[in-house]
Amino acid sequence: MLLAQTAFETRMLLRNGEQLLLTVVIPTVLLVLFSAVDIVAVEGPGKRVDFLAPGLLALAVMSTAFTGQAIATGFERRYGVLKRLGASPLPRWALLTAKTGCVLVTEALQVALLSVIALALGWSPQGNPLTVAALLVLGTAAFSGLGLLMAGTLKAEATLAGANLVFILLLLAGGVIVPLSRFPSAVQSVLELLPISALSDGLRSVLQAGAGMPWADLGILAGWSVLGLAAAARFFRWE
Repeated sequence: MLLAQTAFETRMLLRNGEQLLLTVVIPTVLLVLFSAVDIVAVEGPGKRVDFLAPGLLALAVMSTAFTGQAIATGFERRYGVLKRLGASPLPRWALLTAKTGCVLVTEALQVALLSVIALALGWSPQGNPLTVAALLVLGTAAFSGLGLLMAGTLKAEATLAGANLVFILLLLAGGVIVPLSRFPSAVQSVLELLPISALSDGLRSVLQAGAGMPWADLGILAGWSVLGLAAAARFFRWE
């Protein structure tokens, strides 16, 4: 039942044009555009794509685990889909696990696609793949918890507006495309604590600079994961 529900959730997401735009098209277009055109200043060694690729991998995780999952789950809750599934033989924990599995499958496709495009643009990734995987998993947990918290507590329309607004704000101020060093120092110290900033900074330090385990970024992501998932489990409403 768990595998069947995971496959169903994944098919539904891949058939949704709006979700594909958010999770695949936007990160891909941003990667190609900002790698080819000198619109924003980048930092660190290597080409522009070496700076941009890690940040857009982080954006892909956020778009799927937070924005896409929050919107889809919010409307499923509004139309009573979650209530009906919760009354089915499928346990509620299995339903949430299937949604997590759908997120992971989608992210794997996103990472593969963005990596192929970035490599074609001249990307030269460094570092340990296991460190990258640890960052992506913790980032997924952090954004999933926050997405489910939003979907399970707000109305569907509020979730739609809020999730998209957060996506745009974190795209601009989360170190994805614009380096955090471009912001005032007082603002920068706050932005560094955001999950998108920790994920993009951690991925960039490993993939661009070849650094070891970014413990500070992992700690921030772990903290958001615990807070988000605990709050979602406590306050999530099925109807």
